[in-house]
Amino acid sequence: MSPADANTPGPAPARPAHTGPRADNGGTRDALFSEFTVVDDDADSEDTLELHLPSEYLALFTVGTADLLDRLHTWGPVATPVGSFHLVPVRAERDLPLIHGWMNEPAVAEFWELAGPRERAEDHLRAQLDGDGRSVPCLGALDGTPMSYWEIYRADLDPLARHYPARPHDTGIHLLVGDAADRARGLGSVLLKVVADLVLDRRPACARVVAEPDLRNTPSISAFLSAGFRYADEIELPDKRAALMIRDRVLRDVL
Repeated sequence: MSPADANTPGPAPARPAHTGPRADNGGTRDALFSEFTVVDDDADSEDTLELHLPSEYLALFTVGTADLLDRLHTWGPVATPVGSFHLVPVRAERDLPLIHGWMNEPAVAEFWELAGPRERAEDHLRAQLDGDGRSVPCLGALDGTPMSYWEIYRADLDPLARHYPARPHDTGIHLLVGDAADRARGLGSVLLKVVADLVLDRRPACARVVAEPDLRNTPSISAFLSAGFRYADEIELPDKRAALMIRDRVLRDVL
């Protein structure tokens, strides 16, 4: 299967500045939402880690959880029709050579646009690993063997939220299947369903898992549809025209 996502550009050269309200003891969630503003020095910047939020705003999304993605590192392996699958958070010093190699595969590079020197992939990983936890890069291990790369991220806290009607705790997925032999086995759709359902199981506040594959990436869109996602819209992003794909909690037993 071709890589299942393309909206993961390298780090942008400029970081936007943001302002937000200071919440007092009598502040409410609605008030904070209505008063929060974003001042962006670079209107074309769309990197996930470029969106800086005040701590009071982030706190609204972490009530009852240890972090923004509900302790993803504790989710553990799950049984699937193709074997035991485990999302393992990336450690750059251990995993960079493998990820860098995958990013230079032609079928991957076409949509991820992270081919080139090792430093380019490393910068992309470090931006997430050194961030506030809204995007967690992971290796997907099947029966103990790493075979895919995933980014599980808070879509509601991502610049993507500027382009669709986001809801609190929407969780996004970026995916690539590393080896050509694995792409040819139809694993993408199986694992997309597994991971989407894992997100819904481990993140009770999340009602929807979303993705935005490039419209040109028809194998990716087909894999999402086979995995129980629905085509919700066509959206214009700064670097591509994308298909907005959504897997709804309320429809998970139907699709």
